[in-house]
Amino acid sequence: MELWSVALIMSLGSLAIHWTYLCSLVFRVLPKLLGFTPSSLKKFCKDVHQPLTKTMGTWPELPQDILMGIFATLEMPDLIRAGAVCLSWHSAFTSLRSLGQYKLSQTPCLLYTSESASDSSAYLYSFNEKRSYKLTLPEPPIRTRCLIGSSHGLLVTVDERSEMHLVNPITCEQIALPSVITIEHVKPIFDEYGVLHKYEFSWHTGMCGCNSSWIFALDKLREKLQYKAFVFPDASTGSYIVVLIHNPLRRLSFARVGDDKWTWLPPHDLYCDCIYKDGLLYAVSKTGDLRTFDLSGPVITMRTIISTPRKYEHEYVYIVQAPWGDLLLIWRVFEDYDIEPDPGASVFWNTTGFRIYQVEAAESGLKEINCLRDHVLFLGHNQSLCLSAEEYPSLRANHAYFTDDNALWTLGFKNKQRDMGILNLDDNSKEEHVSPQLCDNFPAPIWITPDLRNMNVASGAA
Repeated sequence: MELWSVALIMSLGSLAIHWTYLCSLVFRVLPKLLGFTPSSLKKFCKDVHQPLTKTMGTWPELPQDILMGIFATLEMPDLIRAGAVCLSWHSAFTSLRSLGQYKLSQTPCLLYTSESASDSSAYLYSFNEKRSYKLTLPEPPIRTRCLIGSSHGLLVTVDERSEMHLVNPITCEQIALPSVITIEHVKPIFDEYGVLHKYEFSWHTGMCGCNSSWIFALDKLREKLQYKAFVFPDASTGSYIVVLIHNPLRRLSFARVGDDKWTWLPPHDLYCDCIYKDGLLYAVSKTGDLRTFDLSGPVITMRTIISTPRKYEHEYVYIVQAPWGDLLLIWRVFEDYDIEPDPGASVFWNTTGFRIYQVEAAESGLKEINCLRDHVLFLGHNQSLCLSAEEYPSLRANHAYFTDDNALWTLGFKNKQRDMGILNLDDNSKEEHVSPQLCDNFPAPIWITPDLRNMNVASGAA
C-alpha cells in the first residue's frame, strides 16, 4: 500500500500541530548520524525551525541514507508521519520499507472499533502517545467481523460467512485463509441452485463417543466453531503458518498460507494458547497439559511435555516465551463472576489475578514466579507476549495488560461490558487502559503489534 494512503489512515491532518515534536524526533538522532557539534546542530535547528507552510520548499535536503538511518529509529506512527512530510522523506520511507531495513520493535497497541466511526473504521491506541489513531480497513467492514487472533502485526478475522482472513491494519493487505468447509468438522450445504447457504457442523472427535451434528446459517457457524487463531512465520516457505483453536472441544487445526485446506491435529482437546519456538508448535490446554507438534515433516509428531493441575475454577492459561528464552505458563484467575445471573441481571466475570510458572530446564517441571520485575505481559486474543519494560519505556514493569478473550464475549454477548485493563502483579490492583465508553463491545478489542512489512505470499490475496 502506498505511503500516502497509510498517512491518511493515520489521521495526518494534525501533522502541522506536531511539527515541533516531529522535528525533535529527527534532531535527536542527527548528532550521531552526522557528527554535528552542539553549536552546529543548534544552527541547523534554527535554520529549519519555522512554520511548516514556509519551510516545505526550502527544507534542507539530507542524504537519503541519513534519512533512512533516522527513520529506522522511529516507532509508528512517528515513522509514518515523518514519511508524509515531503517527497524526499517519502522516498526515504519507501526505500526503508521496501528494502526490509525497518526492524524496530514496536510497542503493542490496542485495536478497537467505535459506534462513532464507520463500519470499516477501527482505532489504534498508542501507549507511547496516549492517544488513538483512526484506521480504514478493507472490506468486509471490520465491525461485521469477529477478531480471533493477532500475531506479528496481522489480525485473524472471521466474516459474516464464517470465513477467515489475515489482515494487516497498517498496510491494509488482506489474504483469504482456506475455506471453513475444509475444516474436518464442517460440511457445506447447497440450495437447489448450487449456492452455499448453510453449514453442517459435526461434533465428532475421532474417538468413541458423541458424533452429533448441527445445521447453522452462514453467519452463525462462527459463534460455535472458531475460538482463537495464531500466525507464525514459516521458515521453510518464507510465509506463515496459521494455527486455529476451534470446536468441538477446542481442538487444533493448522494451514500454511497458500494451502487449500486445514489439517486437523487430533486427538487431544481443550487447548487455550499456542506459541511457535525452535521449529515446534507448543500448545497448552485448559487442563494444564503442554504438548509440542513438529509440523515440518510429512508425518506430524506430537509429544506431551508436562501436566499441571488447575487450582481455581474459570481459569484460562497462556504460554509465552520470555525475553530471557524460557517458556512461561500463565493462569488467569477469576474470583468475581456470575455466569448464571438472576433474571434481569447481567452475566459478568472479572480478572482478579494471574499465576505465573516458568518451565524448568529440560522441561522437567514448573517453578512458580511471584514477580516479573522489569517485564510486562500482554494477554488476550493476541499471541501472548512478555516484554522488557526497559525496551518499552511507555509500559509499566511487573504489570499485565489484558483484554477480554472469553468466547462468550468475543463471539457472543455483544453488548456486555468487557473484562480488560492493566493489573499490577504486586498487589492485583487494576486500572483502565482505554475508557470502556470509547470502545465498541463487538468486535472485542485486541492487542496488536504494528508492522509495516508486506505479507510474503505468492497467492491467497482476497
